Amino acid sequence: MYIQGIPKKYLIVGTGGTGGPIGSYLAKAGKDVTFIARGENLKAIREKGLRVIRPEDEFLLSNVKVSELTDYNERADVIFVCVKGYSVDPIIPHLQRIAEKNTIIIPVLNIFGTGAVMQKFFPDTLVTDGCIYVAAELKEPGCIQMKGDIMRVIFGVRNKEDFREELLEIESDLKESGIDGVLSDNIKRDALLKFSYVSPQGACGLYYNVPSGDIQKEGEIRECFAGLIREIDKLANAMGICFEEDIVERNLRILSDLAPNMTTSMQRDIAENKQSEIDGLICEVIRLADRYNVDVPIYRKIALELKQRGIIS
Repeated sequence: MYIQGIPKKYLIVGTGGTGGPIGSYLAKAGKDVTFIARGENLKAIREKGLRVIRPEDEFLLSNVKVSELTDYNERADVIFVCVKGYSVDPIIPHLQRIAEKNTIIIPVLNIFGTGAVMQKFFPDTLVTDGCIYVAAELKEPGCIQMKGDIMRVIFGVRNKEDFREELLEIESDLKESGIDGVLSDNIKRDALLKFSYVSPQGACGLYYNVPSGDIQKEGEIRECFAGLIREIDKLANAMGICFEEDIVERNLRILSDLAPNMTTSMQRDIAENKQSEIDGLICEVIRLADRYNVDVPIYRKIALELKQRGIIS
């Protein structure tokens, strides 16, 4: 039973560039947080704590509660799912074991629509949608490197009838922890807005095999990036989602603030022959375009080229 004012138990599934900052800020503020990690990252956090390096300072969380997902047997009020898109399916059975009727699951992923997909597996548990604005990565096991000051988490329900008062408390906990927590009144729009940046940047950077600095320069590569954003905008219109600003100009401003040598996690994963989010960030756009009868020629051109390179199967 939900009782207002009782401190929440947070579970952070995935202690990397997304879950690491969220969980560490909450824990630093005294919230009850358990991190889910694995391998060397799990070992390092257990032995040395979780270190967070920020542009102006750093801090170390000692005596961190951390566990493998298979070993977690406690109750969680809020579960932040902060894994790569391809890792969602394997963790579903574990989350079904952990989640209770009053648990709130908040996916914070790059892939648009993850919450709606997950909700089908949790008929009695609320699964919201969410997204994050942060420049961070797992520098080494047990160490999160933050490369900017922005730390914004946006989350919300897709249907107004699913609203719960607990969501306001989660927003308050985030803000108390130094996170710009936003309980959105239109999470479909806000999540697609974030996607309208991360998908084009990943697709453009991968297609030309370049870091942010090359996309920032006037010319063909920058025009490709802008063109991909316009195709997302057309798709949004077909889906009945209206952005309240020029998303091309918005995303170009975001791009201009990045370090010139920065690449997306999808680029880094592919360069290291690891599993990547290419299906959710590129192929899913084409599937949505087919569903809504939207022309996305630049996405199709990039997908075809990446297929010829053997990057897309």
